[in-house]
Amino acid sequence: MPKTRLPAALSMLSAVAVGMLLGGCSASVEVGSGSPPKLSAEKLSGLLADKLASTTGRPKPHITCPEDLAGEIGTTTRCELTADDGSTLGVSVTVTSVKDGQINFDYKADDKASPAAN
Repeated sequence: MPKTRLPAALSMLSAVAVGMLLGGCSASVEVGSGSPPKLSAEKLSGLLADKLASTTGRPKPHITCPEDLAGEIGTTTRCELTADDGSTLGVSVTVTSVKDGQINFDYKADDKASPAAN
């Protein structure tokens, strides 16, 4: 039985370590014109996964964002990183500036992962 718990524990520790690495990072993306410009939920998810993979040197994690990110300063959304064992880690995204169709945002992972649902 301990053998099945060890991979789950390692995945949970990986999710927590990822959270530490994502503590207070920034990104920007060109989204074109619009009033206000928007970054699709799918594109935001992919961008966060790319940033995380490059920061950690690990494969891209599975991240989902529930909604598009409107390019208005102060707009926030919550995304979710799901580890291989099903544990999850929330990621907060906040728009910091918008200029000429480019959305700049900060993102920060929660300090603690949630265990997988049974």
